[in-house]
Amino acid sequence: MFRTQARRSGARSLLALAVAGVCLAAVPVPAAAGPVAGPRAVTSAQVPPGVTAGVAVYDRQTGTFTEQLNATGQFRSASVVKLLIALDYLWNRGPVYDVPSADRVRLDAMLRSSDDGAASFYWGNGGGGAIVDRMVSRLSLVNTVRPVDDNMWGYTAVTAADTVRIYRYLLDQAPVAVRDLVLGNLHASTRCGTDGFDQHFGIAGSFEQPWGVKQGWSGFSSGGCTPKPPKPPTVAAAGTVAVDLTRPVLHSTGTVGTGDRSIVAVYTSHPVGTTYGKAYTDIGRLTRSLNVPGAVQPAGSWFGTWSENVNVRPQANTQQAAKTVLPAGVDVLVSCQKQGETVSVPPYLNDWWAYLPQYGGYVTNIYLHSAGNQLPGVPTC
Repeated sequence: MFRTQARRSGARSLLALAVAGVCLAAVPVPAAAGPVAGPRAVTSAQVPPGVTAGVAVYDRQTGTFTEQLNATGQFRSASVVKLLIALDYLWNRGPVYDVPSADRVRLDAMLRSSDDGAASFYWGNGGGGAIVDRMVSRLSLVNTVRPVDDNMWGYTAVTAADTVRIYRYLLDQAPVAVRDLVLGNLHASTRCGTDGFDQHFGIAGSFEQPWGVKQGWSGFSSGGCTPKPPKPPTVAAAGTVAVDLTRPVLHSTGTVGTGDRSIVAVYTSHPVGTTYGKAYTDIGRLTRSLNVPGAVQPAGSWFGTWSENVNVRPQANTQQAAKTVLPAGVDVLVSCQKQGETVSVPPYLNDWWAYLPQYGGYVTNIYLHSAGNQLPGVPTC
């Protein structure tokens, strides 16, 4: 045990140490999904201060909502619109057809890792905003609207209620091959998007598997997963669209539980200047407050972090290459802690390391908000 304590919550940040071809079966095209049924739920959603949220949770087992909060409020979609882009590509392509291997690679990357290049490819080939118009008609979407700037697919206006309709179509009406392709990729979501953003927030960070997610983010300059350079936020001309294009947004949508029991849609917008780690933490806290039938929250204790580019290591030392890095200032789940290599980040010194089960690795306790070297209430590994 060292006398020097770990980093405290209110302390200022220090420079982070370096430790730290598919054949789709012939299935008749189904009728468009009708309006979502079920009584309005009394929400338990806990929305963090400054956050604007739109939430819907639909229990497929009972056919009812367990959560609805601003469910018809419009948000810019960011990458969630990639669901519509994929469905439009797959729609009514004939009684028997193949997805060319090049397209399968693009679709996989777009749905698993939120690849923007693939989305732009299909957006251009499919007629831009006409994709949204077609899918609105096919799925009986109510408040989904194509972007005014046809070059910006991420400016499509979407709502939590319409997102539930999209997933209900996928789960209950889509041809089996289409459902398996799209949801199979969502269940195989990668931690890092191809643009270098950590996309396991919201649903993915709040519940044990099984889950499948399509996430969205826009307006942040950095999001962990180091290798990619920062992507500056896009600013649109004032007065061009109905949805807010100024505030950064972070969205988590998908299914949770055995048999995809619950459909969850959580849309959030944040004050200008909010960091990715802060938004990541806020949407996680909001999602964990929801009543999601079939969901299991992981065991452990949540702690805040400080500094940037904090490394997650395979073991409690700095000898092996990092598995990934944390978004700056994000909350992390800790299941246990152990002593390992002594780490020095002057004036702090600590040989305790926390195991993060959702990352499959360790971080030095120096970067966790705690009054001592050991984390209170956390067992040893």
